[in-house]
Amino acid sequence: MNAIAEPTRSLVRFLEECRGIAHHAEPLAQRGRLTRSAGLVLEAIGLKLPVGARAVIVQDDGTQLDAEVVGFAGERLFLMPTVEPQGIRPGAMVIAQDPEALRPRYGQRNHPWRRAEDRTRRLPMGTALLGRVLDPNGIPLDTDGPLAPRPGADLESRTLLSRPINAMRRDPVRTPLDVGVRAINALLTVGRGQRIGLFAGSGVGKSVLLGMMARYTAADVIVVGLIGERGREVKEFIDEILGPEGLARAVVVVAPADTTPLVRMQGASYATAIAEYFRDCGRNVLLLMDSLTRYAMAAREIALAIGEPPATKGYPPSVFARLPQLVERAGNAGPGEGSITGFYTVLTEGDDLQDPIADSARAILDGHIVLSRKLAESGHFPAIDIEASVSRVMTSVCTPQQIDAARRFRNAYSRYQRNRDLLAVGAYVPGADPALDAAIEAHPQMERFLRQAMEERAPLTDAQTALASLVQGIPSYSS
Repeated sequence: MNAIAEPTRSLVRFLEECRGIAHHAEPLAQRGRLTRSAGLVLEAIGLKLPVGARAVIVQDDGTQLDAEVVGFAGERLFLMPTVEPQGIRPGAMVIAQDPEALRPRYGQRNHPWRRAEDRTRRLPMGTALLGRVLDPNGIPLDTDGPLAPRPGADLESRTLLSRPINAMRRDPVRTPLDVGVRAINALLTVGRGQRIGLFAGSGVGKSVLLGMMARYTAADVIVVGLIGERGREVKEFIDEILGPEGLARAVVVVAPADTTPLVRMQGASYATAIAEYFRDCGRNVLLLMDSLTRYAMAAREIALAIGEPPATKGYPPSVFARLPQLVERAGNAGPGEGSITGFYTVLTEGDDLQDPIADSARAILDGHIVLSRKLAESGHFPAIDIEASVSRVMTSVCTPQQIDAARRFRNAYSRYQRNRDLLAVGAYVPGADPALDAAIEAHPQMERFLRQAMEERAPLTDAQTALASLVQGIPSYSS
């Protein structure tokens, strides 16, 4: 009996050793080759990788080009490089960058299916990012050295994607947020956890307004995503508009206009993921995304490049599906947990608010602030068009007295604007309309109320008190 048991024990030990070797062995890299290059998209065969997987293209001179799988058709993979694909040739080798993440570990074949976000890239997150300027790959762009944990500041890696919070678990928006801008605090009051759009054409002061909110908003952490901006504007925004005070409690993710569409989209996802990290830590986060339109344009470039048919003004259907996926990641977490208040700038082509992206953004956001070119050209800053702007949560975060005061202001301001031409030509007879007489008398004060210098901070309580004092002589909304 012992003679039989000894070989059996030896066989078991041998199998255990083999299992240990297999468990720690480096898997063979999947290899393929390039067959086609058309514009921004490269085609490869010989690989079976999921969408979102990373790959490396090895060029003749030994240099490597990072790429990501953005689609497939049969045996062909569609890859998009992260930089301009210069010097590539037909038949160049394509190697899966992280093959270990693409197959289950030995002995885990019956393990439950892994989440899709586990297969995405992992990038640095943590309080060590505060005060830093990063690119979409988590590499510092400033001169403060590499990222590293330090006393009181942690650093870890997390995936770019995360599962959305169950809508029934989200804490409703009930707490007003002080953004330091008088017109917004008093007339378009923002709630903590709200997602709001900043609709503007070029050159009407949206960057200055974002900088004011970054400086003055009562938030624990500020995350700024500069997506598709001109390179010159990036340093100006950080040094002159955001300033040292704003940067000290902020993380800035930069994906300039000269980067590939894949990198621009990753920049928006990375900024949102950083905001989610701080929200999961119980912080109240202000997320400033400039701009949602350039994110949509990057998605359009990728979709058209892989053959998706255009739908509305050249935008494929997948673009309109990606917008809510990005925006819905912001908002409140559960009761007593952190929050992300998101401001997303939307560029209106030719100041047209019916642009497809602007129209779609209005439907998925909790309000919109419209900046007027006419006001900007007259030197009125911030150039907020009060009549065209609305905060959908204002009735949930303000008292009835505050809401009534805002309605009185809006009514008088709108009445004056409708009759502006009559007043300019002297066709109006004072006394004909008591409500218009009150609006005319209060108009200089309303103009001063709406104007605010970039260096001036207007706290929430001060703005609401000033508004209540201003509207005392204005008839009620129902008058």
